[in-house]
Amino acid sequence: MATEIPVDHDSPPPPPGVERLWLGRVSEHATDALGHRHLLDAEESTRLDSLLRPGDRDAYAVAHVHLRRLLGERLGQQPGAVALEREPCVHCGGPHGRPVVRGGAVHFSLSHTKGMVLIALAPTAVGADVENVPGATTIADIASQLHPRETAELAALSEDDRALAFTRCWTRKESVLKATGVGLNEQLSLTYVGAGPQPTGDGDWSITDLPTDPGYAAAVAVRRAGID
Repeated sequence: MATEIPVDHDSPPPPPGVERLWLGRVSEHATDALGHRHLLDAEESTRLDSLLRPGDRDAYAVAHVHLRRLLGERLGQQPGAVALEREPCVHCGGPHGRPVVRGGAVHFSLSHTKGMVLIALAPTAVGADVENVPGATTIADIASQLHPRETAELAALSEDDRALAFTRCWTRKESVLKATGVGLNEQLSLTYVGAGPQPTGDGDWSITDLPTDPGYAAAVAVRRAGID
C-alpha cells in the first residue's frame, strides 16, 4: 500500500483532463518531506544534497517526495518503488529530457518556487507551473521577449496590474512549454497564451489559471481530448 499523502486543503480542484492537482506551501510540509527523503531515488537524492540554500532544499524535498507519494497512490505502488526515467531531449536527443514514469501509465508535471509547490497528474501530456510575482526590473527585462501580442497587452496596463498579469502569462506559457517537452529552450515569442484575465492561445492545449496565495500565480496545461 502506498504511503499516506498529507492533505493540503488549499489544493484547487483539477480542471477537465487533469486527474490530480497538489498545491502546497513549503513551510507546512518541509519537515515531513525531509523526514521521508528515503523515498527518493539516487538521482533525486544527489540533487537534494547539492542544494546549498535551506529554502531550495526544502522546496525540492517537498516537491519530489510528494510527487512520489502521488504517483505511488495512482499506480498502486510504494512511492520509493516508482520508476522514473528521462525522455530523450527534444532538441539534441540526449538522455536529459524531462522526467517521466517508466511505461507511461500516467503523465506528471511538477513546479516549485520560493515557498510553494505544484504537482499535476494526467492521463496525457501535462504541464504545471507556479511562480512568485517578480519585481518590476525582472518584468521589464523579460516582457519584451514574450509574444508581441503579450508584450502589447502588458504595456497597456498600469505597473501595479502588470506584475500579476506578467506572472499569469509566464505560468501559462511555461505550463504549455513543459507539456510539449521543449521547456524554456523555445523562444518565448513563439507561443501565445495571453496576458489578460483568461488564458488564450494554442488550440491543442487547454490552459487553466489556478487559485493560489497572494504574491503567486499558477497554471496547468493539458492536451485537449482528441489531439494526438
